[in-house]
Amino acid sequence: MRSFHFNGSRIVKTGIAIFLTAIICEWMNWPPVFAVITAIVTIEPTVSDSIKKGIIRFPASAIGSAFAVFFITLFGNSPITYTLAAVSTILVCYKLKLHAGLLVATLTAVAMVEVIHSNYLIAFFIRLGTTTTGLLVSTAVNLLVFPPDYRKDIAKNIQLVSERTGTVLDRLFRTILYEGHGERTEEKAVIQQLTEVIRRTETLIQFQRDESTLFSWVRGNKKDLRLAEEQLLFLHNLEYHLTTLLHIPLQHISWTTAERDRIMHAVTELAQNLKNSAGYNHDKQQQHLQTITDLFWIDHENATKDNKAASAPFSQEFMILYELAAIYHAVNQFYYHTAAKYPDNVLDKQ
Repeated sequence: MRSFHFNGSRIVKTGIAIFLTAIICEWMNWPPVFAVITAIVTIEPTVSDSIKKGIIRFPASAIGSAFAVFFITLFGNSPITYTLAAVSTILVCYKLKLHAGLLVATLTAVAMVEVIHSNYLIAFFIRLGTTTTGLLVSTAVNLLVFPPDYRKDIAKNIQLVSERTGTVLDRLFRTILYEGHGERTEEKAVIQQLTEVIRRTETLIQFQRDESTLFSWVRGNKKDLRLAEEQLLFLHNLEYHLTTLLHIPLQHISWTTAERDRIMHAVTELAQNLKNSAGYNHDKQQQHLQTITDLFWIDHENATKDNKAASAPFSQEFMILYELAAIYHAVNQFYYHTAAKYPDNVLDKQ
């Protein structure tokens, strides 16, 4: 269901647009093939894209039709007509920066060579009529049938990334603190998956923002979009710090068992918050951050003393604690300030 907007709904909308377009063209006694081609390619992920690209595809199709009529007049139905109509259409559309309409225009130019045998001027205007029909029908279907609304998918993706980030954070530190030289292959795979989900969610947010410029019922939810963008930025920062942790070479960790347990306890608490933000306690997490910060400065002083003449003054313990402190700071900033800015719409309510 997570990909419904890209697969299920788009297939249904395409089918409806084809059916309605063909009926209208038959009623007008126009050849439906050109209108159907236009309708197929005009079903975009957002209505705004359908309109924007439709505005480009109309003149592009007109150019393709004009070249088809022109070269049919000169050379008839011949191989040179197909070639010149297609190449000329591509060149002109490219020069005019009608890139979104280039494919449709070229297909139109080539297809018209086969079906036009007389009344070239009438055929040209009929082609413009079929293009207009395909554009209008597909845009209307995109607007009225399963209208694009990605807010639920955005919220689900953000919650999913947050939960998996908590899981991988816990696994990663158990490997670092207690296993040492583990390959961390599983953690790398999960972080790569998180990166892909974050990128897809960024695309969904952009789609939703495009829709908000057109429709008043979406425009009222810009606050939700701003929250989602801030949440995604927070998760992207976490993904960055987790990736950095993966690339820290693990040699002999000098922490005592008690220090490892203190760090692991803090990490576990943080991971639980990421999995279930309803239990977030700012004061408690600040105490854990203070623990991490104290260890950080102790390791920093030790590293400075032991590596005064060394070319690499930062120990692995120092780098691990630095990244953990950065993660803690990001989480605390996110929950504390986001809850203050959006008291009725925080992550646990997605």
